[in-house]
Order: sequence, then structure tokens, then C-alpha cells
Amino acid sequence: MTRITFITTGGTIEKTYDEHTGILTNQHSILNHILTGLRLPDLEIEQRNVIFKDSLDMNETDRQIILDLTRHAMTGSDAVIILHGTDTLEKTGNLLYENISDPHCPIIFTGAMRPYEFRDSDALQNVTESLFAARTADPGIYVAMHNRLLRFPGVRKNKEKLTFTKKAEK
Repeated sequence: MTRITFITTGGTIEKTYDEHTGILTNQHSILNHILTGLRLPDLEIEQRNVIFKDSLDMNETDRQIILDLTRHAMTGSDAVIILHGTDTLEKTGNLLYENISDPHCPIIFTGAMRPYEFRDSDALQNVTESLFAARTADPGIYVAMHNRLLRFPGVRKNKEKLTFTKKAEK
């Protein structure tokens, strides 16, 4: 049995549309909706919903919470997956890289460029890829999105390509 801890923080992947206000907001986690549609044999999932924010609204206290929770989750998990907004994922990933010198398991960030509720969302693909990476990657800190697994440091959001790349890539 593989044990994975999901840490949800909000971000675009978890935004929901409010028909009354016409606004997309982070109100609650959508992870259960995503996982319900997947076949996940031999997988035990613990979900920790910690922050419901757009990553542009995150502060250093929020990032410290993510770091502390990740450290704690590593002790009882085979992998940790963090759902995170893409705009500042790089900043949080680098914080974890700088403060967790020898991870005991894969720590994988994922998110989406479009909310899960949107028809053309990349959320399901990215969560599925992060689950696969959680079972196959060596211990380290990564981002799994758009058919890529990129290891920190040097990961950045490429706003032209709307995906993540390594700093050396154009």
C-alpha cells in the first residue's frame, strides 16, 4: 500500500465559480472530485486542506505552514503532493528545496493553468501525472505538470508557454 499525503493550498486548480457574484474564488478543495474519477488501487490518501488562497495572495506565513506540514507529512508518507497556485509555485518550491536538505520521499507540486471546473482544464492531467510521479520518482522536490517532471532548483513558470520549465530551457 502506497501512502500519499495531499496538501491543498488553493490556487487556480481549486477555484470555483460563484454564479451569484460571477467571480472565481478559492472556497474549498476540489481534490475529492478529481480523485473520485480515478482508479487508484493500493493507494492510501491523506488530505490536508491548509490554505484556500490564490498563490498571489500567499505570504511568508502561508509558505512556512506549507513547509512545516510537508516536513511532518514526510514522516508517515511515501510521497507528498502539494496542490498549489502556479503564479508563486516556484517561490514555495524553492523554499522547500532550501529548507529540506534530504527529503525522505518525493515531494511533488502540481496545479493548473485553468480551474478544474473549466471544460478545458489541465487539472485532471496534472493531478494524474503527480500521482504517477509520486510512485516512481526518487526522493526530491519536483513539479509535475503537462507531461513533465522537473526537479528543483531551477524550475520556473514560463508565462509565454503557460507551463513550467527549467531555467536553462527557452
